[in-house]
Amino acid sequence: MSIVLGVAASHTTLMNTHWDAVAHLDGAVGFRDALAHVNEMLVAAQPDVVVIVGPNHFRGLWLDLMPAFLIGVGSVDAAGEHGTPKGPLLGDPAFAHSMLEALVDDEFDIAFSAALTIDHGITHAVQYMLSDVPAPIVPVLVNAFAPPLPRLARCVAFGRALGRALAATDRRVALIASGGLSHALAFPDWRSPANADEEFLVTSWLEGRGRWEEFEARRRGIVVGGAPRLAPEFDRAFLDAAEQGALEQWAAEPNRDRTLPLEAGNGGNEVRTWLILAAACGHAPVRVLSYAPVPEWKTGMAVAVVEAPRNGDEP
Repeated sequence: MSIVLGVAASHTTLMNTHWDAVAHLDGAVGFRDALAHVNEMLVAAQPDVVVIVGPNHFRGLWLDLMPAFLIGVGSVDAAGEHGTPKGPLLGDPAFAHSMLEALVDDEFDIAFSAALTIDHGITHAVQYMLSDVPAPIVPVLVNAFAPPLPRLARCVAFGRALGRALAATDRRVALIASGGLSHALAFPDWRSPANADEEFLVTSWLEGRGRWEEFEARRRGIVVGGAPRLAPEFDRAFLDAAEQGALEQWAAEPNRDRTLPLEAGNGGNEVRTWLILAAACGHAPVRVLSYAPVPEWKTGMAVAVVEAPRNGDEP
């Protein structure tokens, strides 16, 4: 059956902790309502398994070992930061192993974890889009915050390989991309921290394995205290390319890897998940359900769906 529905959506834990600040805003309410609509679409799609592609925010993967791409093939434990799901989640190790084998057979060497902790890069989707969907999940992590990052063209190539792997299965698969759009986190380039807060964050990323909660209070203050940096023009151009099935061409623009964080903030690097989704769905057109820049959440918030995914490399 392969992919029966593709979904891409922004995420933010401020949706849990700062809802009162935005409850009157059409953009925030529209984003929330679009997630609820996607939940209904996923219920109707009846997936056997849900593959969620998301970034890591240094609560499961650390600077002691940072892969570009990783699949969770065993236990999946949610960190539970800031109102997101916490504890063990239902996985599908057998299906995850089959994905891993298919990717390796396709000459795409991907890291794996048999005991993976995930954060809101995955669990925001679980919380808001899968509340009524009983299917197990398979998490796929993409490095979006610890440079050097996987190149955009490599993300497209990974998406194609993932699409081929899913096309070979007899399971009904829902594919979700979590991340983006424009936003800036107070996350430094770990290789060159510029002040005490940045040095603290890098230390937390080096020493956080099994101890992330010890660092969280100060870390949260640094992140929430940062000024919003939104780029609606970037967001709209990116969504236009997605609607036209042209994200591969968008990613191939000269110097796009360099200009992306300059245009969209370092959080804009999360659109790698959208590129993977688009390529896995054969660059079928995307339908945008909602978009709004929400300064109170410091992020360009969008929800989009691929209702007629193409299998594998189908044109």
